[in-house]
Amino acid sequence: MKPYTQKNLKALGITIFVLIVLNVLGSLFFHRFDLTKDKRYTLSETSLQIVKQVKNPLSIKIYMQGDLPADFRRLQQETKQLLEEFQAYNNNIVFEFVNPMENGEESMDVVKSLYQKGLTPINITVDDKGKQSQAMVFPWAIAVYNNKEVNIPLLKNIMGASTTQKVIGSIQHLEYSIADAINKITKDRQKKVAIIKGNGELSEIHIGKLLRQIKESYYIGPFTLDCVAKDPNGTLAALKKYDLAIISKPTERFSDEEKQVLDQFIINGGKTIWLIDQVAADMDSLYNQSGAILAYPRDLNLNDMFFKYGFRINPDLVKDEQGSPIKLATGEQGSATQYQDFIWKFAPLVHPNSEHPIVKHLGGIKFDFASPIDTLKNGIKKTILLQSSQYSRQIGSPAEVNLNVVAEKTSPQDYINKGYLNLSVLLEGNFHSAFENRVLPFKNDSFQPKGKPTKMIVISDGDLARNQLDKNMMPVELGYDQRTGNLYDNKDFMMNCINYLLDDTGLINIRSKDVELPLLDKEKVYENYTTTQFITIGLPILILLVFGLIFTFIRKRKYSK
Repeated sequence: MKPYTQKNLKALGITIFVLIVLNVLGSLFFHRFDLTKDKRYTLSETSLQIVKQVKNPLSIKIYMQGDLPADFRRLQQETKQLLEEFQAYNNNIVFEFVNPMENGEESMDVVKSLYQKGLTPINITVDDKGKQSQAMVFPWAIAVYNNKEVNIPLLKNIMGASTTQKVIGSIQHLEYSIADAINKITKDRQKKVAIIKGNGELSEIHIGKLLRQIKESYYIGPFTLDCVAKDPNGTLAALKKYDLAIISKPTERFSDEEKQVLDQFIINGGKTIWLIDQVAADMDSLYNQSGAILAYPRDLNLNDMFFKYGFRINPDLVKDEQGSPIKLATGEQGSATQYQDFIWKFAPLVHPNSEHPIVKHLGGIKFDFASPIDTLKNGIKKTILLQSSQYSRQIGSPAEVNLNVVAEKTSPQDYINKGYLNLSVLLEGNFHSAFENRVLPFKNDSFQPKGKPTKMIVISDGDLARNQLDKNMMPVELGYDQRTGNLYDNKDFMMNCINYLLDDTGLINIRSKDVELPLLDKEKVYENYTTTQFITIGLPILILLVFGLIFTFIRKRKYSK
């Protein structure tokens, strides 16, 4: 055998050996490389823990396939790449992309079935070089696991944002949306949520959408305080079995015994969400013949408790120039009533600017007749979650609230040093009992004056979690305003509050992930369309062609001798 043949065989053998070793090592040691600057495709530790929960086949069907607009092709590609990451860590996860509009005759049946599951499409305007057209897209996915099913929203609603901005926001939330859905469908519910009743709180139908959302992740049950009068110790023992208590817009005064039950629930580590209307004022009452109501302070007998915990809800109303839109009748044309949009200053529209994971990346949140919250120094950590705008101030009560305020003329000077009023506060720490060093309303052998570490969230608007009812008296989506057609982020805010208070997986922290998405300026692209095409398509081909010619020339020159 010739020497050069032996040399080639030796090189081939070494190459084959190295490839075998690399394959063996690759099967033993798993690692994926993410070369993006923002580590977009690197799953968080929380997501990896959730993926480990999938012990049986989990199927995800994504309804974004076919001829999609450019922005949604980006969302489709990001969704696919992220699901491939999930699948790489657990091959029990399988997914497919489906075009619900693929078969003309069967499409309507498919669309109808998706509607029934709550997967509503969106109609968007596609701008192609200045030419506009309409397209219907289903930005949804469905995950199925052990005969359980959960919807995954892929497009985040951001009121007033363009389609491109919505897609960017959706991509930032993509890992959270998918991980949250997998966690809901694979993890057994463990935490318990009590909906406090007995003091005129919101009825179940008015918080129906919130309750339905909570049920997907937690056990939930109504808990009445009526039995405190007969058996306060038994009521407290029963409440201690819950992890979170939600008090939604009470309208009746709390007795001292009821307060002690709630206080000791908190002191023993229970989490709470307080949705409190400190001023009695209702939007529905405004639509009367006079168009006016009297807003007056509401005495719930909770002020001393709140003061001890480190906050105070003032019996005032927040009036904000950055209010929510409202439709009012302005006259008649023929037999038809004419309506016009106004800004309702007693319904602050809050856009969070905090970096806290509860509110980060959220859109507008709508309040109705909110009150300002003061924080007090007492050693408890306090985080301001939501504030009114700088062009806001507080109105003392009692006061008349009139619809004519929409025509009021104001100037920035009216709000100097008056704005940025606190509307929601997170409190964390070891609370002291409101009944510390006081005579107890009822004897309790297990009474604790200082509590375990816990958390509570205070919201100075009882209606923030309230959903409207349609003409059939059925709940509509929480945050949806039927009068204006706007959808606010109230539901996401409420669920983020609940998840943060109860979260033991760190899932809420995934929402803080920032994804950088550099985008082309469409106007510049349209102006230089031919140049852009050449740079993105023609230039790479030209470089490849030049490289091929040079390589061929060098090769011919080398071996022709």
